[in-house]
Amino acid sequence: MIFNVFKSKLEKGNLTKDEIISLLNTNQNDIIDLMAIANSKRENNNITYSKNIFIPLTEICRNYCGYCTFRKDPNDNNAIILKDKTEIISQLKNAEKYGCKEALFTFGEQADQEKVVKIALKEKGFENMNEYIYDICESTLKNTKLLPHTNAGVLSYEEMKSLKEVNVSMGMMLENSSDRLRTIEAHINSPGKDPKVRIDTIAEAGRLKIPYTTGILIGIGETKEEIADSLLTIKNLNDKYGHIQEIIIQNFRSKKGIPMEKNPEPSLLDMIRTVSVAKLLFSDVSIQVPPNLNYETNQVFLLCGADDWGGISPITKDYVNPDSPWPEIDHMRNLTKDAGLNLKERLPIYNKYINETYLNDELLHRTLELKKSLN
Repeated sequence: MIFNVFKSKLEKGNLTKDEIISLLNTNQNDIIDLMAIANSKRENNNITYSKNIFIPLTEICRNYCGYCTFRKDPNDNNAIILKDKTEIISQLKNAEKYGCKEALFTFGEQADQEKVVKIALKEKGFENMNEYIYDICESTLKNTKLLPHTNAGVLSYEEMKSLKEVNVSMGMMLENSSDRLRTIEAHINSPGKDPKVRIDTIAEAGRLKIPYTTGILIGIGETKEEIADSLLTIKNLNDKYGHIQEIIIQNFRSKKGIPMEKNPEPSLLDMIRTVSVAKLLFSDVSIQVPPNLNYETNQVFLLCGADDWGGISPITKDYVNPDSPWPEIDHMRNLTKDAGLNLKERLPIYNKYINETYLNDELLHRTLELKKSLN
């Protein structure tokens, strides 16, 4: 089917929604053909990763996603309400000793809507989370050589404009562009998962020339049609602004205690088809599949054109997926080499964005200096 019907369109990556849906439903030998064409889009034989430290600044969040174990209630004695800056700087300095280049900061969306966070912010002299994260990123730049990358969920234009001054890149998962998911278990209690708001945030990042990471989440109740729409939504944003440096294809994993604990996980073939289609649509954008969520099947996605393992930390866990530890970097190097490819460390900002269009003078200078240490 693939070769006989629209091989030329596959090779150009110029696919309609109906054609994407057809590819997402391929089976038997057509899947092998799809993987081969997607893999042929690989720019080179390098598989990249970013050595980072993952620091959650608060686990308070306005969203109650059906698949999440990150957020905690304000009255949870184990919840991180607001991390202390002295502790953060100490962790960052330790990360430097391990060769980390990226300081990944993440926190629950619009956490300052909660009284307990407002009080903690006020005690530290801040009016809101944006002032606080700006200060943390600025202190990172003053006290270490690490480059900040912030994942903060939905932000306004002005908030992102401010954070652009102290971040080399930012990110937020689109997850899915379908409003229907707000009526089911995944997002019914998550106001921040309104796809229109998230699409606007990604677009605002494009207007501000912020190198951006986004992606989709597979297995949260979406249809193949909704996957196709989501990929095309991201493609349209990138065609317009050119700021998306990386697309994550993330698979839902069941975890004990979440509302969606008994929901089925996406099949390996569903992931293969989706990763392959993403590579066809985005031949000039890196495609990442989280390695800690696919420990036994990572190499398969390399054969679908995936070319990035994302952030891997030698010292901190994945707080969003705490049951899935990061693989050792040497382990990933061996897996990559076994597939005939090369593991290569990168910075949190991709090379084509390391210029004055995307970075201010200070960030550009620091990034270029740190880039030398990779060579």
